Amino acid sequence: MIRIIEPRFSEEEKLAINGILESHQITRGEWTKRFEEEFARYLGVKHAFTVCSGTVALFIALKAIGVEGKKVVVPAMSFMATIDAVLLAGGIPIVIDVDEYYTMDVSQLEHVAKRYKPVVALPVHLYGQTANMEDILYLSERYGFLVLEDAAQAHGAEYKGKKAGALGHISAFSFYASKNVPMGEGGVIATDDDALAKQVKKWIDFGDHPAFNVRITEFQAAIGSIQLKYLDEKNRRRRQVAKRYEEHLSGYLTTPSEREGAYHVYHLYTLRHTQRDRIIQHLKDRGIDARIYYTYLLNEIRDAEHMPLERATRFKKEVFSIPVHPYLTDDEVDYIIEGVLSAAQVFIT
Repeated sequence: MIRIIEPRFSEEEKLAINGILESHQITRGEWTKRFEEEFARYLGVKHAFTVCSGTVALFIALKAIGVEGKKVVVPAMSFMATIDAVLLAGGIPIVIDVDEYYTMDVSQLEHVAKRYKPVVALPVHLYGQTANMEDILYLSERYGFLVLEDAAQAHGAEYKGKKAGALGHISAFSFYASKNVPMGEGGVIATDDDALAKQVKKWIDFGDHPAFNVRITEFQAAIGSIQLKYLDEKNRRRRQVAKRYEEHLSGYLTTPSEREGAYHVYHLYTLRHTQRDRIIQHLKDRGIDARIYYTYLLNEIRDAEHMPLERATRFKKEVFSIPVHPYLTDDEVDYIIEGVLSAAQVFIT
């Protein structure tokens, strides 16, 4: 089976892990400090706080803003953690549609901003591409809400020369095993805002304010630090594979488009077709891992208030993803293309 996700680790990580074991400093050590500093520098922000998962990163960012009893706008298409973090933080989610890039629909965001006076908009940089941050930030200034980026799938992505995670007021990352920077588990809250950083620290530092133990271990931090060194190189390989797919598959299925001014890092390569389920089975029969991200809309799984979701409802029935990880060989890419094209001959043409 050609796997859709395949994290790999080198001798460099093994040496770092052994060094940590020999040092007996397995938590709250130099690797964690180093990774936080390196990640902040990579994004171009002042503050990066490591936590134990992307969900926790979203939750603490929302608590730092203060969303209890207040409206938070989220897009319909995302992993469930996006809306769960809002609910856990006491916010009231309002779900809106997505645009043709699978990210937050700006026109609906403006409608909701006028009607509900939200305290936060939570755009998700889905599949590795940033949302339309220029227009979202314009609406933020006009209607007075903050922007929390869900950048769990967008390590290294850019919009108009700035990194995802440094575009809004605050951001949250995940380092789950499937991510472009895989650590097994882990997350980061990043911000350039000193006041928000101070609030974040209250939730993760024990002291005068009730806090959580959400630390990562030195093992995770070391893996993250080493993986970060090679992130841009691996993202370039993802883009090479995506370009090959675009060249061969665009006449048969709906291939992903890159937003003007964006740098897509293809955490997932997501296709669309009405015969999606039959195509997936055909690919699996040929040993190609293909999956649906996601089979639900956020309002459906948590019964949240929502706007008309015309695009998201249609996309949910058509989207599926094929392998795009940086370790694919050229022969494997050719085999995947051949598999999709053979499905096209059977089910599409």
